[in-house]
This record gives sequence, C-alpha cells and structure tokens, in this order.
Amino acid sequence: MTRFTAPISEQIWDMKYRLKEADGTPVDESVEDTWRRIARALASVEAESDRFEGEFLEALEDFKFLPAGRIVAGAGTDRSVTLFNCFVMGTVPDSLSGIFEHLREAALTMQQGGGIGYDFSTIRPKGAVVKGVAADASGPLSFMDVWDAMCRTIMSAGARRGAMMATLRCDHPDIEDFIEAKSDAARLRNFNVSVLVTDPFMEAVKADGPWELVFDGRVMKTVQARDLWNRIMRATYDYAEPGVIFIDRINQLNNLAYCEEIAATNPCGEQPLPPYGACLLGSVNLARLVKEPFAADARLDDAALETLVASAVRMMDNVVDASRFPLEQQAQEAQAKRRIGLGVTGLADALAMVNVRYGSEEAARLTEDWMHRIARAAYLASAHLAAEKGAFPLFDAEKYLASGALASMDEDVREAIRTHGIRNALLTSVAPTGTISLFAGNVSSGIEPVFAHAYTRKVLQKDGSRTEEEVVDYAVQMWRERMGDAALPDHFVSAQTLAPMDHVRMQAAAQKWVDSSISKTINCPEDIGFEAFKDVYMEAYESGCKGCTTYRPNAVTGSVLSVSEAADAAPVEAAETDGDVIYMSEPLSRPQSLEGNTYKLKWPMSEHALYITINDLVQAGHRRPFEIFVNSKNMEHFAWTVALTRMISAVFRRGGDVSFVVGELKAVFDPRGGAWMEGKYVPSILAAIGGVIERHMIATGFLAGEGMGLPADPQAQVVAVGATQAKACPSCGAYDMRMVEGCMTCASCGHSKCG
Repeated sequence: MTRFTAPISEQIWDMKYRLKEADGTPVDESVEDTWRRIARALASVEAESDRFEGEFLEALEDFKFLPAGRIVAGAGTDRSVTLFNCFVMGTVPDSLSGIFEHLREAALTMQQGGGIGYDFSTIRPKGAVVKGVAADASGPLSFMDVWDAMCRTIMSAGARRGAMMATLRCDHPDIEDFIEAKSDAARLRNFNVSVLVTDPFMEAVKADGPWELVFDGRVMKTVQARDLWNRIMRATYDYAEPGVIFIDRINQLNNLAYCEEIAATNPCGEQPLPPYGACLLGSVNLARLVKEPFAADARLDDAALETLVASAVRMMDNVVDASRFPLEQQAQEAQAKRRIGLGVTGLADALAMVNVRYGSEEAARLTEDWMHRIARAAYLASAHLAAEKGAFPLFDAEKYLASGALASMDEDVREAIRTHGIRNALLTSVAPTGTISLFAGNVSSGIEPVFAHAYTRKVLQKDGSRTEEEVVDYAVQMWRERMGDAALPDHFVSAQTLAPMDHVRMQAAAQKWVDSSISKTINCPEDIGFEAFKDVYMEAYESGCKGCTTYRPNAVTGSVLSVSEAADAAPVEAAETDGDVIYMSEPLSRPQSLEGNTYKLKWPMSEHALYITINDLVQAGHRRPFEIFVNSKNMEHFAWTVALTRMISAVFRRGGDVSFVVGELKAVFDPRGGAWMEGKYVPSILAAIGGVIERHMIATGFLAGEGMGLPADPQAQVVAVGATQAKACPSCGAYDMRMVEGCMTCASCGHSKCG
C-alpha cells in the first residue's frame, strides 16, 4: 500500500479527493482505491477496458501522473459533475437580452464548479448611444459587476467555488476604466482581469506613438500608447492586476488558427480558448521520474517519461467522452477539437534533484529539453490514437501542419500527423497544480520554484486544539533522507530569493514547447523599482511568452506569507508579534461594560424593523467587535435571530480577523428575492444585517472600508510576519496564503481562489 510521504498529503486526499457516501462514510478505503476508481472510469470507454485499466492504474500509481483535481474527485462517482476544469463562454452580444442570456449560461457553468473566462470587448463603451431607447450605454464594466454578483450568489448557494477571468482589448474605449477597476478593493473580487495586448500596440509602445481606441470601426479617442502601457504597469505594480495577455501571439501560434479565433482564457490563463471552449487538465510529475537523485549522474528517465506521456494522453482523450458538460455548446466544442492540456508539476524539485539551480541558464536549457520531449511524445501518442480511433472532426492536414506551433515540431512527428491525422487538436498546457502537488507529497507546483523549503503548519484537531507539523518540500525531504543533516547545496533556491528575470527565463523556456499557455506567477520584491518592474513585462513579450502575471506585495491584495530562509522556518507565531492575539484557547472575557451602537434596519418585506446592537471591546486603544444582539417585534424572526446573535457573538469572542462574518452574511441569497435599499440590491435580510455589521466595523476602524479587509495597522488583528502582513485562508483560517500560478492558494489546506 502506498505510504503518504507527508501528513498534509493524506489530509488533502481525505478532504478533497476521497470518495465518500453522503454521510461521510469512506468508499475509497485507500489512495489505491481512488486511483483504481479513476482508471476504471477512464478505461470504460475503451473496447479493451480491462487492458487499459491496468495501464492507467500504473500511470497513476506513486503519483506519477496527476489528473486535475476535478477528474480525481469526480471520475467514477456517478455524480452529475463535469471533469473539465475551466471554460471560456460564448461571444457576448451587444444587446441587453443577449447579455443576460450569457449571464444565465455562466451561472449554469459555475453551478457545476467551472471557472469561466469572458471577453467583454464586444460590449459598447460607456456613454455610447443605445438606439431605440433614447439612452446611453453603461459600458462593459457595469455588466462585469453583474457577473461578479452572480458568482457571489452561486457560491452563497453552496456551489464549489468558481473563478472568472475578464478580458478587454487594449483598443477598447473603456480600457482605461478597466485598468483601474481593481484599485477598488470592494469591486470585482470574483474576477481576475487581463488586458488583451496586440502586437501593433506593443510596437506603438516602443515607438512612443499614438494609439486609437475604437469600437465598431469608429475611433472614440486617441491616446499615447506608452502612456496607456504605463497605466497598465502602474496598476499591476500597485495592486497586482490587470494581467497581460499577448493575444496576437496566441492566435498566430494556435494549431487551430484556420477554424477559430481566441479572445479570452480560463481564470488562471493557461488555456486560451475559443467561444464555448473547455479545458481538460493533467500533469506529469517530473519529481517522480528522476534517476539517481543528487548523484553526479542524476537525470530524468526519458524512457519512463515517454511511456507515461503516452498513457496520460490516452487517459485525457477518454475524459472527453466520459465527462458531462454544463452546456451542450461546450460538449460540441470539446468533441469537435478534443483539446487536452497535458502539463507538468515538480519541475523545480526535479531540477534540484539533478543538481541544477532553478532560474539559471542551465535550468532553462533543461526545461526546454524536457518540455520538448513531452510535446514530442504527446503528439506522437495522439497521432497513433488517430490511426486507431480517428482524428478530431475538424482536422485538416494541410492547414493544421501549416500552423505556427507545428513549424518547429520534429519531422517524424509531422510525418505521423500527415499519415494518420491527430486525435487532439492541442495537447500541452501548464496549469495551476497547487492542491494536487500537495496531494503528491508537496512537490513543487507546476513550473514554479519551490516556495519554501519547509514551514510549520497548524492543524485543527477534533477536540478544538491546534497542533503543529512541519511541511517539507519533496526534494528537500529526499535530500534529508539521503544526506541526513547535511546543509542544502547552493542550487536549492526558493521563490523568496529568485530575481524576477529568472522567472521570465523559465516561463519562456517552457513556452517554446507548450501549444496552449502557462499559468505562472512572477514574484517581485516589494521594493522593486517601477522601471525594473516594467522591464519584466517587456522581457516576457520579447522572449516569446503568451502572457505575463506578476505579484508584488501591495496594500489592496495584501502580502503573502513570508518565510525565513535562514532558518528554513515557519511564519512567526501570532503570540510573538506586536499585534493582538489571533486565535486563543479560551474566548475573550466580557468586561462589566462595553461601548456600542444600536442600528435600526427596516426590511421592506417585514412589518416591523430590526434593531441591531453591536458592542465593542477596546484593546490597545483599538475597538474590535465583541457581541451582537438583534431584536424585533416580529416574532417570526425570534428563533433565527437568537441563533444568529449567539453564533456571531461566539465568533467575535474568539478574537482574530472576524471580518469574514460580513462576507458570509452579505453573500446569503434568499430564493424568495431580495430588496433594493439605498440604491443597492440586497439579496436577503441576512445580507442586510451583514451590511450593518460592516458599516459598524468601518466606523470603529476595524475594517478599512466597504468590501475591504483589516486596515494596515500593527494592532489590527493581522498576523505580522517580518515586515509584511499575512491574510487568513477563508477556508481553514490558517495564515498560509501565497500567490501561486496567478491564484492566492493556502499551503495548509490547498484552498485556491481559482477553484
């Protein structure tokens, strides 16, 4: 039986991927049962299902091939779920009825947990004339707000978290407002946003030339290209968004340029997709394929890699037939092109195990070589599948082989495609693998560097106590097992010590053999100069990347967890900081008297008003919420208001960052309908109560503003880690959030903003 190499791996499996009955009784008794369930489900579409079940099981064993989490959790369960991770929705028409029909489609897709991408460039700009109604258009950002509210509502109904990507072309008249949209910490929180940057725009930036903002063939405004570029750069420097997508390069290098046009990506950017396109993901675990790790002749097992890739391609192709889809258009698109996204994880660990420093020229050379081998093996496997099962329906040999991505492919691969066709139109992608990498023994994620060699994780026990356990990177653990207490060699590096250009070098090296795209975050130090920061994006463009996402600690999105590399240690404990106590074994005790305020709330659907009293505790000169009371003459509300006040008060008395209470209440959706209050739509009476609590917290200084977190104050109940502040995970409460592959991800439980 497989032994999990880290406690966190078994916990991730049990929490996210282990099949259980509705009452929590395990169906998968071991991880081998999980692998067998997946192998059987994906082999069921084969004529020789028993034979391929064995082949697939061998690929899955020992975490060598890691299907995306949706496949691991859903395959073979008979649940009405999709095995595809992310989608790009249909082209949004510039009409009110069309826009809201697409909103409905997005809601259905997100209800099944799919992350979605949308290009809003087709919606007329703010202030444009709407013929026939004597009104001006509200612009794409107003409709993005509607999508954002829909996503919040879907999640409040208990659906699996889904993320969204919004794109807008660099020549859209509303591009300046789009660039600044995320500066408001309360706006578009369920969106990632990216600018679709064209080659002519980049040339205009370099030449410092004019740039026309156009809609429907009409020039609405002219700006200086470099000024617009600097606005994009300043926004992402200050609050990490928008990202940049080099859309012309994506379309020029698309294998299917002859039959589709791409204008958006999935939320993390690794899958540029056409309207109704869907992405299917899986990763080869390079860390499990290194022979003689740390020895002078350490190397990747090329033969094992080729065999594994061939099995992975067949498995992923079968997912296209085994999966359900939220919409029929998505099913048709998937069947017509049979797109798959085979990527890697554990790259940084594999490099360390062959004694190469991540980010170096040698690392880039090896990365390019390994990705070439994977691409070659994948294309050959798909061509052989085409000989057996037929090419994808829209295959056109002459046009396909003339596409930009195939120009540098090996001649024997081109000949195989010419002879047999190819089963899958696109095959390679590097997706976020944060959770499955933890599941696989805490291997490094995707093509990212190791975040930390080791850190301490707090684990909540059933009795309410918290214990600590060390979480060690896979390669570091292997080094310890072989070398004992010997110091890590210099080629062990982490995200904390890498220069931004090292990140770019690695992304560019991998992109040469990835036919879709790559999800990667380029970590930048907080003190990087603005000009040096801009150079990162220009280098990404010049070196052939299809997009660029950076993360620099900032006031809007906060700081990621800091780690002391000198000690290879955990974040500083809350009790050791200058801030207030975060989590306590005993609740805060109540003084004889408290300061507070009472608020009147008149819900339009109730005859009697609610009176909400919030009392505060003063600590270190700062007020923090301590208890809440809700009273009303309407006895219909009595039971739930008592329950609500007791629960919220209990949360308040535990201390820490209790601002999540506001978000949870404001997201509650009443199926009977909400109400308009002070010009805003409030989805339920509970959401209205959440709004009252939020206003109180803002007035007392506990919150920085509407929709915002705690103020940047050392006394403001945030864990201070070094010179930065770490945010709590909304799923488990741990202060282990980090930016990985474009998504804030928790190292303790695997929770990710992107699903």
